Amino acid sequence: MDDWKSELETIRAEMGDYAAKQGATQQGFAALHGASLAPGALGTKEKELIALAIGIARQCSYCIGIHIQACIAAGATRPEIEETVNVSVLMGGGPALMYGMKALEAYDQMSA
Repeated sequence: MDDWKSELETIRAEMGDYAAKQGATQQGFAALHGASLAPGALGTKEKELIALAIGIARQCSYCIGIHIQACIAAGATRPEIEETVNVSVLMGGGPALMYGMKALEAYDQMSA
């Protein structure tokens, strides 16, 4: 993506439209999201890095962008993102490497 911040604004607007029309499903997902990423035995940063790794391995650009933003907010550093990319490549091979590069691009854009 050329402009990660703009793309995330677009997907968030689309998600808002969906939520307005399908509120019960969106509320359920939001509850699951909040409960899953709340600090527990693992901190939020670690959980966000896991979510990022899955987004990379599953090749979901929007998931990558959303979780990069959350990783930054949780205090993740570029070296931590790089190591998350490494694990994603282990689990997802060459395609995960390509999406890992997208994650690093997103980090660089959004952390500046």
